[in-house]
Amino acid sequence: MERQEKKGKIYLLLFGLTAAFLCAAGLLCLRDRVFAVPDTYTVKTERAAREDVIPERTLVDINTATTQELEELMGIGPVLAQAIVDYRTEHGPFSSVDELLEVSGIGAGKLAGLEGQVTVGDEEGSE
Repeated sequence: MERQEKKGKIYLLLFGLTAAFLCAAGLLCLRDRVFAVPDTYTVKTERAAREDVIPERTLVDINTATTQELEELMGIGPVLAQAIVDYRTEHGPFSSVDELLEVSGIGAGKLAGLEGQVTVGDEEGSE
């Protein structure tokens, strides 16, 4: 009889521990729902934040741009920027954006990537 009472006490203890665990888990879940951040906030990506700061991109004049200004163009690093300046110094101002194809390191793909980013000044019909 004493053995059955011990089993009963062990089962009762296990039941109590299980109930306490389930209550704690339920409270944690309830706490997350009750104190959750409301769904009314907005997350801006880095790109969207940048667009707020710089809404419009200005064209870079390849006839007057410094190497630093050229490096800011997508796909133009320090070596290519220097090559553009060196070509301009040696051959004079660019007559069109397409003349960039004459610069070592610039191919049709790179030129297409620069479309809408560069110009040759006030000349009509330039990109």
